Amino acid sequence: MAARLGLRGKSVSLLLLACLLALIPAGLIGWKAVAEVRDHFAGAFAEQYTLLQMQRVIAPVTRELALSRRLADSIVTREWLRAPEDPTRQARFLAEAEGFRQHFASRSYFIVDHASGDYYLGDGGGDNGTEPRYRLSQEAPDHAWYFATMDSTSTYDINVSADQALDLAMVWFNVKVMDNDTLLGLAGGGIDLQQFIRRFLGNTPSGMTPMLVDSRGTLQVHPDTSRIALGSGRHPLEDGDRPRIQALVGESDREPLRRAMHDAMRRPGTVVALEAELEGEPRLLSVGYLPELQWLLITALDLQAAPLLDRRWFWPMALAFGLLLMLLTASFAYSTHRLILTPLQRLKLSAQAIAEGDYHSGLPTERRDEIGELSRTFAHMASQVEGYTRDLEAQVRERTRDLEQTHAQMVTAHRQLEASIQYAGIIQQAILPDDALDQHLRHRYGVLWKPRDVVGGDFYVFQATERGYLLGIVDCAGHGVPGALMTMLARAIIDHALAQKGAEDPAAVLAEIDRQGRLLLPQDQLPASIATSMDMGLAWVDPGAGTLTYAGAKIDLHASDGERLETLAGHRRALGHRRPTRYENRVAPLRRGWTYTLCSDGLLDQAGSNDGFGFGNRRFRALLLAQAGQPLAEQMAAFEAALRDHQGDLPQRDDITLLAFRLEPPLPDAPSPLPPEETGDAR
Repeated sequence: MAARLGLRGKSVSLLLLACLLALIPAGLIGWKAVAEVRDHFAGAFAEQYTLLQMQRVIAPVTRELALSRRLADSIVTREWLRAPEDPTRQARFLAEAEGFRQHFASRSYFIVDHASGDYYLGDGGGDNGTEPRYRLSQEAPDHAWYFATMDSTSTYDINVSADQALDLAMVWFNVKVMDNDTLLGLAGGGIDLQQFIRRFLGNTPSGMTPMLVDSRGTLQVHPDTSRIALGSGRHPLEDGDRPRIQALVGESDREPLRRAMHDAMRRPGTVVALEAELEGEPRLLSVGYLPELQWLLITALDLQAAPLLDRRWFWPMALAFGLLLMLLTASFAYSTHRLILTPLQRLKLSAQAIAEGDYHSGLPTERRDEIGELSRTFAHMASQVEGYTRDLEAQVRERTRDLEQTHAQMVTAHRQLEASIQYAGIIQQAILPDDALDQHLRHRYGVLWKPRDVVGGDFYVFQATERGYLLGIVDCAGHGVPGALMTMLARAIIDHALAQKGAEDPAAVLAEIDRQGRLLLPQDQLPASIATSMDMGLAWVDPGAGTLTYAGAKIDLHASDGERLETLAGHRRALGHRRPTRYENRVAPLRRGWTYTLCSDGLLDQAGSNDGFGFGNRRFRALLLAQAGQPLAEQMAAFEAALRDHQGDLPQRDDITLLAFRLEPPLPDAPSPLPPEETGDAR
C-alpha cells in the first residue's frame, strides 16, 4: 500500500513539475509573440502612414500643377508672349491671370518671357505683374534653374528653391509655354515652403520622421529646414554639396536603401520597407514614390518611441495570465490523478501480471465505469489480435509488392513523358532565330518569350538580306504540345512563303502563308473544335531607304521614343479565318532611336491584380512610353517584372511573346516614324 501511495505521489509531482516547466517556454513564446505583434503593427502602421502622407502631398501638388498647366496652355498667355509689348494683349493676360492667382495656394503666379528673359510676378500687390521684377541671365548662378528647365525634355518641373531677388522660399511649379514646337516662356505658381512643410508634417505621430527626397536622395523637405537642398532640382551644385539621405544612414545600409528607392520607383503606389540606422539610431524606413513630383517619400519610425502597444495594461495582463495558467495547471493535475492515473495504475499492474503468466490476477473487468469497459475490451482484443496480426501481415506484404510494381511503372512512364516534352522543348527552341538576331542586330533587339508550358504555340522569326531584314512574331492556335506541333508546321509554311515571295513584301508573305495553311489544313475536313488559325505580324526594315514596311494579322506594331506612342495596325482577321481576307502593307519612315515592339495577345490577356482583369492595352502602352528610352534588355526585364507583379499568384493563361528592336541613337532631323493617320492613342 505504501509503495502504491509513493508511486501516486511521484506521478503527481512529475506532472506538476512538467506543468511548471511548460510555463518557461510558454512565457518565452508569449514574449516572442508580443514582439512579433509589435513588429507587425509597426510595419503596418508605417506603411499606412506613408500611403496617407503620399496622398496628402499629392493632393495639393496635383491641384497646383493642374492650375499651372492651365495658365501655361491658355491662348491668352501664348498671345501675349508672342507680342509682350502689346498693351491690349497684356491687359487681357493680366485679367485672366488674376483669376488664376486667386486659386493658387500662394495667391501668386509668375511668368517668364523667354525672348527677353523678363521675370514677372503677380502677387496682388504693387504693379501686380505689369512690370518685370528682374531679368534672367545665363551668367547669374541663381538663374541657372530657368535655363536648365527650358533645356530639359520635360514639359514641367517642380523645384524647391529660395529666390534671393524676391526673398521667397517656395515649392515652384514650372510649366513651359509652347506654341507648337516654339518655346515662348515659363509660367506657373507655387506653394510657400513653410506652408507646404506644415501641411506635410502636420499631426506627425510620436517617433515618426517623414522626409521628401528626389531620385538621387537629395533632401527636398525635412523637419529640419536647414537640411533642405534649396534649388537642388535645377541648381548646378555638385553632388557632394547637396544634403542627401544617403549621408544620414549607416554605410552598410546605403545599398539596401538604394535598392528600396529603386523598387519604389518601379512600382508607384506601393511602399517598400527596410530596417536601417538613421543618424546612428535603428529605424524602420518606409519608401514610397510620387511620380507626379518624381520624388520619394521616406518615413523613419522609431519603434521605441512610437505608441504601438500601451504598456499600462501589458504587465497586469501578463500577471493575470500567469496566475490563471498556474490555477488551471493545479486543477488539471488533481483531476488527472484522481480520475485517470489511479485507475490506469491498477490496470497496468493487472496487465503486467497477465504478461508474466499470472492469470489469477485478472483485469479489473468488474468495474462499471470506463476503466472496466476498457479492461473487458482489452481482454477480448488480446485474444483476437494475434490471429488478425498474422493475416494482416500477409496481406500487407502482398499489397506492398503490388504497389511497388505499379509505382515503378508509373515512375518510368512519367520520366519518359517528361523526357519527351523536354526534348520537344529543345527542338522548338531550335527554330528560334536567336543566333541570327545576335549576329545581325546584337544589342538592338530584345525578346521576352514565355511559353505557358515547356513548349507552346508562340515563336518569332528573323531573316536578313543584303538590303535589310524581316522580323516578326507568330501566335498559333493552342498551347502546350498541340501548339508546339502547330509551330513546326507554321515554321515550314513561313519558310516556303519567304522562298516564294521574298522578305521585302510582308503582305504577300502573309497571303502565301494563308493560302498554304488552307491547303494543308482544310477546315471542311477538320472537327469544328480544332482551331488552326494564326496571329502574325511581319516588319520589313530597310535601313538604306529609311523605311519600315509592316503587315499584320491581329497583331499591331508599336513605335515610341518615350514621349509619343504610334501604332501601325494589323488586319483584324487572323490567318486561316473562315472568311479569307486581303492583307496590305503599311509603309512608314524609319526613325533611329525609336523602339518598335510586337506583342502577342498572351501578355494583354493575362489575368491578374485583385479583380482578375487582363493586363490590358492601357497598362501595356504606358509601359511602352515609360521604357522606350531604356536599353532593350532593361525594357524586357521591366515588362517581365510588370507582368509578374500584375499576375501575382494566378497561373499563366497563354503563351507570351514580346519582340522589340531599334536602330542606332536618333539623328537630329529624322522624320516621324509613323504617318499621322496610323497613330494610336498613347493614353
